[in-house]
Amino acid sequence: MTKTLGLIGTGNIGSALARLAVAAGMKVVLSNSRGPETLADLVTELGPQARAATPAEAAQAGDLVVATVPLNAYVQLPAAALAGKTVIDTMNYYPERDDLIAELDAGEQTSSTLVQRHLADSQVVKAFNSIDFMRLFSSARPADADDRSALPVAGDDKAAKARVAELLDALGYDAVDIGTLADSWRSEPGTPVYVQPYLPARPEGMTDEETGRWFFEVPGVPVPADKVRELTDAVVRRSAGDARATLA
Repeated sequence: MTKTLGLIGTGNIGSALARLAVAAGMKVVLSNSRGPETLADLVTELGPQARAATPAEAAQAGDLVVATVPLNAYVQLPAAALAGKTVIDTMNYYPERDDLIAELDAGEQTSSTLVQRHLADSQVVKAFNSIDFMRLFSSARPADADDRSALPVAGDDKAAKARVAELLDALGYDAVDIGTLADSWRSEPGTPVYVQPYLPARPEGMTDEETGRWFFEVPGVPVPADKVRELTDAVVRRSAGDARATLA
């Protein structure tokens, strides 16, 4: 059982996971690239179960560690401090933000296989990358709830995936094993399971301001495990380069 969750990155997804972990009775150790002092407000909000630290300290403190930074910063993850740890990779490749990564554009690798290559002595598991941060927090449900959702999980180490599935359960979600890190493209941006199933249909004709308000206020749509399995099994892989060419 995870008693302490280390977080490297405290943006939208990291903050949502920290709140869920504290609500589940865990301790959280928060870190970012700007220094522990910049996390004072979030630590105060979370209460005595939370503290701020450096990325290396968060890596060492966590029973499980979440890496939730922009993908173009994955090489800055402290590999030595993360050695022997199960690392949850929430990162997605967004070329407009991350610059072009040739191996991903060609479909030769997944973003998670690149992270695993950098963290050669860790067990990387892909999770929490297919749902937006608002629904991640608001859609969490107890294990016996009829409207509980599931999230896809991918990894090369079965024991590490089991530990992550246990964490998902504690935070309010079922886990659907979609395969290895090489299979993790099945939950990447642009795939059927990515974000959209967890949201209701957006009303037509809304202004940008109305759309923003709708995003922050609308409740999530339950996506059970069998639906996640259906969506991830049926998807056909397209490289990031092919997807951009289609949109151009």
